[in-house]
Amino acid sequence: MIFQRLFGSSNDRKVKAYTARVAKINALEPKIQALSDAELRGKTEEFRARLAQGESLDAMMEEAFAVVREASLRTIGLRHFDVQMVGGMALHIGGIAEMRTGEGKTLVGTLPVYLNALAGKGVHVITVNDYLAQRDAEWMGQIYNFLGLSVGVIVHGLSQGQRKQAYQSDITYGTNNEFGFDYLRDNLVYDVEEMVQRGHNFAIVDEVDSILIDEARTPLIISGPTEDRSEFYKIIDLIIKELIVDPATYDHDEKQRQVILTEEGSEKVEEMLAERGHLAEDSAGLYDPANISVVHHVNQALRANILYTRDKDYIVRAGEVILIDEFTGRMMQGRRLSEGLHQAIEAKEGAHIQPENQTLASVTIQNYFRLYNKLSGMTGTAATEAQEFLDIYKMDVLEIPTNRPIARIDDDDEVYRTSDEKNAAIIAQIEDCYRRGQPILVGTVSIEKSEQLSELLNAHKFEIDGKTIKGVPHSVLNARYHEQEAYIVADAGVPGAVTIATNMAGRGTDIQLGGNIDMKVSKWRDEQRGLGIEVTPEMTAEKKAEIEAETAELKQKALAAGGLFVLGTERHESRRIDNQLRGRTGRQGDPGHSKFFLSCEDDLLRIFAGERLDAIMRTFGVQEGEAITHKWLNSAIATAQKRVEQRNYEIRKNLLKYDDVVNDQRKAVFEQRQEFMEAADLSDVTREMREDTIDDMVARHLPPKAYAEQWDVEGLEHQARELLGLDLPIKAWAAEDGIANEEIHERITKAAEARAAEREALVSPEQMRGLEKNFLLQMIDLQWREHLMHLDHLRAVIGLRGYGQRDPLNEYKTEAFSLFEKLMVDLRQNVTRWLMTVEFQFAEPEPAPQNFGFTEVHLDPLTGENAAQMGALPEGLSPEQRQALPVTALPEGWEDTGRNAPCPCGSGKKFKHCHGALI
Repeated sequence: MIFQRLFGSSNDRKVKAYTARVAKINALEPKIQALSDAELRGKTEEFRARLAQGESLDAMMEEAFAVVREASLRTIGLRHFDVQMVGGMALHIGGIAEMRTGEGKTLVGTLPVYLNALAGKGVHVITVNDYLAQRDAEWMGQIYNFLGLSVGVIVHGLSQGQRKQAYQSDITYGTNNEFGFDYLRDNLVYDVEEMVQRGHNFAIVDEVDSILIDEARTPLIISGPTEDRSEFYKIIDLIIKELIVDPATYDHDEKQRQVILTEEGSEKVEEMLAERGHLAEDSAGLYDPANISVVHHVNQALRANILYTRDKDYIVRAGEVILIDEFTGRMMQGRRLSEGLHQAIEAKEGAHIQPENQTLASVTIQNYFRLYNKLSGMTGTAATEAQEFLDIYKMDVLEIPTNRPIARIDDDDEVYRTSDEKNAAIIAQIEDCYRRGQPILVGTVSIEKSEQLSELLNAHKFEIDGKTIKGVPHSVLNARYHEQEAYIVADAGVPGAVTIATNMAGRGTDIQLGGNIDMKVSKWRDEQRGLGIEVTPEMTAEKKAEIEAETAELKQKALAAGGLFVLGTERHESRRIDNQLRGRTGRQGDPGHSKFFLSCEDDLLRIFAGERLDAIMRTFGVQEGEAITHKWLNSAIATAQKRVEQRNYEIRKNLLKYDDVVNDQRKAVFEQRQEFMEAADLSDVTREMREDTIDDMVARHLPPKAYAEQWDVEGLEHQARELLGLDLPIKAWAAEDGIANEEIHERITKAAEARAAEREALVSPEQMRGLEKNFLLQMIDLQWREHLMHLDHLRAVIGLRGYGQRDPLNEYKTEAFSLFEKLMVDLRQNVTRWLMTVEFQFAEPEPAPQNFGFTEVHLDPLTGENAAQMGALPEGLSPEQRQALPVTALPEGWEDTGRNAPCPCGSGKKFKHCHGALI
């Protein structure tokens, strides 16, 4: 402690070292400012030439950062602060820069991105959603383009050609899902030219805690459709709904988010299924192996009805069940839970039931991002998970000082006995802020809670200047209104604004006191275009000056009222989410205030400390409407959150341990596949496979040290016929005097070689090489798919080995290795059989299908269940990108409809959210 006071913490010492290098950058500024635009742009080629001559990126860092700072000032009018330079250095070395909200993380990223892009190997910038990827690529792209670098953006819905072009750019923006799924898709194509990625050199992850921690609890999966069993889901759902009327039929563990049938429940379900004839004939009961599929459906229906709540975990819109992201509150359009769980929820809600999917390829977030040679990230909240970042990703967290001192006041939590008392206090606080003209942001944990609060505000009556007013004007930001998200957040800093938001993590739009000028200009421009008015640059400049003057006046009013007030209506299970909400106020030295209102009925407190806390409040005689506030209470709540965080870390670590077992196999298969695609001639590979197959056949049926009487000659004849297409007199050979198994082996090999030569003579050598490559790639995909399915089934049951005092992980390693060895044997045998026995027929090739029926799956972070992402048209595409997408014809005269005008179809939606979304 004394040492730290004298010399500072390790974080302080690192910041001090970087600050010394910032002084060198500042010293270069006059020299860089004197350069013309052309000379400044020419610096890029100069840097590349120096790199080619052997100079390192580190050696030219100060000069490159000074060039980016000047280019930023000339293009977007923003000059990097000194602390932003420190953040850029932390990112360049492959660490995590923890910077408070409003400190300009997006701008910080331009420094290491430009420096590392000079190497020409590509830099990936990963964001949490398509909107931010598109926005940042266009906004920061002005700097890169000015300096002569190309910028691409990957959003959902782009064609393969567009994706490849984006990856060929010096800098590529996109979401973690898009990058991960492209990696998996590249390992499903049949031609090297169809691959879109070009390696994994350097990546910067924005909101690194959200992506590498929260979303890393579950892997990325590409799956394909299976048989339709929608009617069976409906039948099981009706049985479960009838069953759960009696709570004694199931046990619900809220802490672990699990639900299982009790013995009584199992008996009742078995009776109901037997009465309706849904159990297998002659089976011994529900848990007979013949009914394993039925048990699976029963368990998923039970989970759907007990664990998943409408308007919290999902919403139903236009007959479709749409999941809600727990961390951002956004709708996850197109994502689906797998293993039949999403179908069970669809049955529960009476929605259209879509078929299940089967895994084709998968990778965890951790193992995908560990492919990068250098990985870095930035966020406002990483310190609480610093150890995990170090353990799994080998990344150090550096806390970057704020540009201006923080003036925010963080009050202790107020804890009430009941939700009603808490809500009354929240309404009183909101009314107080509204009266004083102080903007207030109210954070909720679910759509349901935000809408309940909205109803209370609408019904609330209060007096101003002797007049009774009903309803506090407010905006609601949640998954239902995500289209207006950016505009709602942009206006949240206007004096008197009341904004209710469901989770503020990764919103991407700054809350600026007085309002966000750029968003106001953008909104005005959209409105003008919606009215059919052509907006000129002069009109925009004039309107912007007017908005700037209005905003400056509004900002002073908001400052005078105390800045933005952040009110949390509940504690989240992750401290980072609470800190992200708090971090929305007090940006860039502005004043601000934050406070959390809790009750003993809140999920976190109820599950982890509800009864104890309620008893304490009763003991101390806390009256109705009174709250208790104490630092010890804050500490107790933080301890409960730490417990949940630790549990989630264990889930992620456990997932990674099991995936690490498969990861080496995955790399081996993907590398082998890549070699097959790149090779022009695979005849040596197929010959080796054929020889290995013959070796296995002979060794199995004619063991080396066995007597001739012990040989399985008939089995060998059968296998030669089955795998090699050869009808050989092996029985006659074996009857010859003194013949050894080596000679039989040699005769089979010669016969197989002769048959292979005959079959090649039926077609040209070029066609045979093409067939070999095609068979190899198809078979390796088929075998890998089956292998993944076997591993999934193994994972589902391997935990039971623990009851036999055996380590499930070690058991999994052993079994997975055995399965992989079997995969390699099956691959050799099946490729050999295809090449030696399949009848060749040649016809004109049919056009390749554009949609292979693939579904992209990312497991839901809250539950650990698969959440798939399917083909919804992306939001936020540039006009050029939209033009490149397939055009859907519109009725005559609709083409000129304004983007924000009502759709001519009469739906009541804006054109851009209706038929305009298709063009």
